[in-house]
Order: sequence, then C-alpha cells, then structure tokens
Amino acid sequence: MRPRPAQQGPETGSNGAGRDRDDSGRPRNARPRDRLGRPLARDSQGDPAGPQPATAGSALSPEQAVRTAQRLLDEGRPFHAHEVFEDSWRSAPPAERDLWQGLAQLAVGLTHALRGNAAGAVALLRRGADRLAGYSGAAVHDIDLAEVVGSARQLAGRIEQDGLAAIPPAALSLPLRGEPGGDQVR
Repeated sequence: MRPRPAQQGPETGSNGAGRDRDDSGRPRNARPRDRLGRPLARDSQGDPAGPQPATAGSALSPEQAVRTAQRLLDEGRPFHAHEVFEDSWRSAPPAERDLWQGLAQLAVGLTHALRGNAAGAVALLRRGADRLAGYSGAAVHDIDLAEVVGSARQLAGRIEQDGLAAIPPAALSLPLRGEPGGDQVR
C-alpha cells in the first residue's frame, strides 16, 4: 500500500504559497484578470477598471450595487457586474439572496456570451431568469424584474436559434432599470 500524499491545508495552494484571503478568511483570487474576467499571468497589469471585491461589512447599498452593475453592463463588462452582484448576494438578507444570485447568474451568462461560449450563455441566462421569476411583477431596488427576466429569456432563445455570431456584442447586455444606461425605470 502506498502512503497517501499529504493533504494541503486551506492556506496553501499547489505551489506552497499562502492563499490571498479577505478579512473574514474567505479565499480571494488576487490574480489579475482581463475585462471579461479571464485570468492573466500573475505579473500582468490586468483590468484596472474592475471593481474590487468588498470586504466584510463594506458592501454597496442595493441601489449603489444596481447602479454600478448597470454601468458595468453598459460598458461591456459583465464579469465585473457579476462581482458586484456576488458581493451583494453575500451580504443580502435571506429573503433577497435569490435576487442577487439570479442577477449574478445573468451577468455570468453575458460573460459566457462575450467569450464565445453559447451553451454556457444560454444555460446561465435561463438559470438566472428562472431564479428571478419569483420576483417578477415587482420592482425590487428599482429593477424592472419582469423586463429583465423577459429580456434574458429572449436573449437566450436568440443565441440558441441564431448563434452568437449573429448578435452584435452591444446587444449582449441587459437593462436592469429600463433602457441601457439604466436610470429610467419603465
């Protein structure tokens, strides 16, 4: 019988270096990323305009999170919008966690679309829309959820039917608060 390899503790990675963690001990990925969230070499600059993950207790208010995420979506930066939604999800009261998780899933779906992964885009857009469907009919934090759910499902269907090549990158976004730019609620 061969001896089992030593298990690595939560503080080390495969290279033996300590893992970057936030104040509450959650792992962070300090590796730089491009504007679509793909990891870059550790010594790269990365995308300086992406939001930094919130530390415990420093999350944005729901209204700030929606405004910030809409701006990032309008700029073609859905990966970074996902990070904003994920921070809100972590700090949300239990009754709103599905809301923020659904919004994060939609942003990941858009990220997959911009990266050229049609199957991943369709799956995440539908999963996010399904998670948000329970909130439809109400405007929560000034998000037109019925519009968001309908737009996500329509985009997923269009990707599935026509393929990503038929859809201009500018159309791979979702208005959270009405029109892109998002300050008018329909």
